[in-house]
This record gives sequence, structure tokens and C-alpha cells, in this order.
Amino acid sequence: MFRFILRSFGNHSTAFAGACWILLLAAVALAGPLLRPDPAPHANTQHLEWALLDPGSEVVLADGTTQRFWLGTDRYGRDFQSRLMAGSAISLSVGAIAVLISLLIGIFLGAWAGYRGGKVDAVISWLIQVVWTLPTLLMVLAITLAFGKGFWQVFVAIGLTMWVDVARVVRGQFIALREQEFVEAAQSLGFSDVRIMFRHMLPNAAGPIIVVAAANFAAAILIESGLSFLGYGAQIPMPSWGNIVQEHYHLITGRHAWLAIAPGLLIVSVVLAFTFIGDGIRSAQNQMS
Repeated sequence: MFRFILRSFGNHSTAFAGACWILLLAAVALAGPLLRPDPAPHANTQHLEWALLDPGSEVVLADGTTQRFWLGTDRYGRDFQSRLMAGSAISLSVGAIAVLISLLIGIFLGAWAGYRGGKVDAVISWLIQVVWTLPTLLMVLAITLAFGKGFWQVFVAIGLTMWVDVARVVRGQFIALREQEFVEAAQSLGFSDVRIMFRHMLPNAAGPIIVVAAANFAAAILIESGLSFLGYGAQIPMPSWGNIVQEHYHLITGRHAWLAIAPGLLIVSVVLAFTFIGDGIRSAQNQMS
């Protein structure tokens, strides 16, 4: 697996660049207040008298020192750079936990359907098809409305709608793998079904699962941003790139357009980065097969 990951990034420059960008954002998210100019919770220190300062502006503080706002301030006088940095933690954590939930559900159901076959496969395949036919965003909105608005509800809502992609891939891989000789050997030795599925078969299906997980990570961040923009995701003052765009999209045609463009570009960059990572892993998988 380690050699597979190295080959994925070593021979694919855009995948390597995407991984570096994600690692940088993850470091910013983990460091939190230690790196932000505004270390307050959610970077929510407000100075209305400093509202809508241009990038690079300096203000003189009460003690005579100066403070520079490299990306300016928003309409509430909050340091915009700090808000974007805090938003990275929200977006990446939502993506990570949502993908984890989807992997847990999708791997279990897909593996069980692909390995057992018969009626088990028929029932799980029917469930996959039913969920697959429903629009993802509408399902997320319905689940969010059922559980209420909020940060933690977004994890559950996105995770419960993204497991289908994982389950379909895992089911297909396990259908092919169950006919392999090492599976028949494990069955003849009397190993349990759980051991055969998750210790012997799952590692051989890891490549396609990683590709799907990377794509789901990008989709989760995009869905979270859309929900936050609509007011169903992270709630103000908790900064999310989606609700930062929502707060300032009316300024898009004026001189303060960067307040809406910057978080939008971050969303696009993260989605592209995970897309490049998925392409790199897929290319490495094709080379090894």
C-alpha cells in the first residue's frame, strides 16, 4: 500500500501538487489559533470601525502599535485571513468525517453483498438502487431538516448519502475477488466470513476504494459549502467557506468582490486537489494492473 501511494504521487505531478495543497490546508486547520492573526474562537473578533478595509491595510491600536490585515476585513471588521483559515478546519473536518461515515457503511454493505451473493446481494443492491435514484442534495436537505440545522448534523447528512458510491465499488470488487484462489483457500481452512472479507479481500480492493474516497471528499466539501451558503450547514458565527460566500456575495460586483471570490476560489482549489489525487491514484492502479 505504501509503494502504491508513492507511485500515485511520484509519477503524477498534479496529484503531488494536490496532495501538498491539502496537507498545507490540513496543517493550517490543525494549528488553528496558533497561526491565525485573530486567535479568538471562530476568528470572530469584531471591530465595526474597521469594516471593509482593503487588503494590506494597517490600523493603529490603542497601545500605539499597528496591525496589518493582509486580506482586509469583512463587513463586521473581522480579519478576513483569519476567517478563511478557520473555515479550512470546518470544510476539511466535514469532508473527513462524512467520508469516514460513508466508508464504514459502504464497505460493510458492499462487501457483504459481493461476498455472500444470492438474496443478501439482491436486498442490498435494491437498497443501493433506491438511494442512488434520489438526488443527493435533496436527500441531504431532508436529513438536515429532520435532524436540525448545525455543524454536526452536516456530518451525518452527507455521510448517509455518500455511502452508495463506496458500496457499488466494493460490491463489484468483491464479486470478482470471491472467485480467486486465495479466497477458496481461506474458506477451505475454515476462516470466518468476516476474516476473509476484511483481512484477505478488502486489502486487494483498496485501490478503487481510495479513488472513490478522494472523489467523495471533494463532493462532501462542495455539498457542505452549498448547505452553508443556503443556511443549513455551519451556523454563523462559525466560519465556513460557504457561509462566508453567502455573507458577501452581494459585494461581488463592487470593489470588495474579493470577500466573495476568495472563499469561492478556496472551495474550487480543494475540489480540484482531491480530483487530481484521485486521478493520480487511478493512474497508478492502471499501471500496476
